[in-house]
Amino acid sequence: MPALTKSLFVLLFLVLLGAFCAAFAFPQYVRVPGFPAVPFKLGLDLQGGIHLVYQADLSSVLSAETDNVMNGLRDRIERRVNLFGISEPSIQLQGNGETRRLIVELAGIESSEQAIDLIGQTPYLEFKEYKTNYQDILAQNQRVFDGEEGSLEDPFQPTGLTGGFLKRADVELDSVTQVPQIGLRFNEEGAKLFEDITERNIGKPLAIFLDGAVLQAPVVQDKISGGQAQITGQFTVEEVRKIVRNLNDGALPVPISLVSQEKVGAGLGSASLNQSLRAGLIGFAAILVFMIFVYRIPGLMASLALLLYVVILLAAFKMIPVTLTLAGIAGFILSIGMAVDANVLIFARTKEELRAGSQIGAALEDGFRRAWPSIRDSNITTLMVALVLFWFGTSFVKGFAFTLSLGIVVSMFSAIVATRTFLRLLLETPMKKIPWVWK
Repeated sequence: MPALTKSLFVLLFLVLLGAFCAAFAFPQYVRVPGFPAVPFKLGLDLQGGIHLVYQADLSSVLSAETDNVMNGLRDRIERRVNLFGISEPSIQLQGNGETRRLIVELAGIESSEQAIDLIGQTPYLEFKEYKTNYQDILAQNQRVFDGEEGSLEDPFQPTGLTGGFLKRADVELDSVTQVPQIGLRFNEEGAKLFEDITERNIGKPLAIFLDGAVLQAPVVQDKISGGQAQITGQFTVEEVRKIVRNLNDGALPVPISLVSQEKVGAGLGSASLNQSLRAGLIGFAAILVFMIFVYRIPGLMASLALLLYVVILLAAFKMIPVTLTLAGIAGFILSIGMAVDANVLIFARTKEELRAGSQIGAALEDGFRRAWPSIRDSNITTLMVALVLFWFGTSFVKGFAFTLSLGIVVSMFSAIVATRTFLRLLLETPMKKIPWVWK
């Protein structure tokens, strides 16, 4: 395929891509009949949401383990409400010692009930054993039930084995009766705990609690090694599937209770959003003026590619979707300036080739070819950092890392493919014969 024909096909693709992304990102300005009008997903500071405060029950946790347990609690709740790390919930720990709270802020949630239901779907699994004097306690409780004075006492005591040690849960079928049951597999530490618990409770019931309710209290027949257990009972297949699904979503390492809830209004609101957008437009215009003034025709083509970059990235924000906070918007505005870095390297190299006596076409091709190793290496190193941030960071950091990675990929496409195509096509016009607009 001739080079000119190939460039025309690429140009047609870029025009169609830009039109699609513009219509998707700005349906109020680019109206296409039947095209979906998807709104941007805004963060808590822009659209409000729900503020929840949970109290953690650390009564059965050793003092030395409270920090690890609370960090695990935060991580599991965060994974529950932020599966891909880009919706940016705010989940923070508060307090010290045994008085620990979990602060959860969810943007865009319309009702407290909706937010509580989302958090509450993560169950608390716990194994308990009978107290040493459990028979006396059971007798006392029976007298209370028979109408005598007194108060009920829990005959069970914690064993230390909770959902925090759970590796995974599975739907299983009894090999004889084919009745559905719940299979549990614990991690290495949990397996050792379970072995010790069953060894000291042979011939005694071991109660399995889920969200404070007894599922089963089977009698231990023998010491169980290997970290595997089954919860059996009169369950339907759907009940077993629901429990297994919730446990795999993340059983909590300690029980939590809701102590306060509050609906949060948009703290900064539309005024701050408009100011940020206005600042972004001014910054974008300043970049265009600079590129055109310094690099002339190549700068103009880079500006068109930058405009394509903006609409592609905004459309991607809607498609994924990415939650936009004021900090995220500021990062996006900053990324616009970073997106022209590749073009600056290419055009600077092209000017060097022109000063060395090369023709305009050859100088542009050499500029792209010789600048590419620097562009590639710098973007790969930035992507590596972004991946590390996404893997180890919390939700806010993950959201930033994800948008950064997306911006890098799109900016390379706009700088290398779009700008190069525009310039190659201009070289087929009389503009090629005006040297000063290229230097």
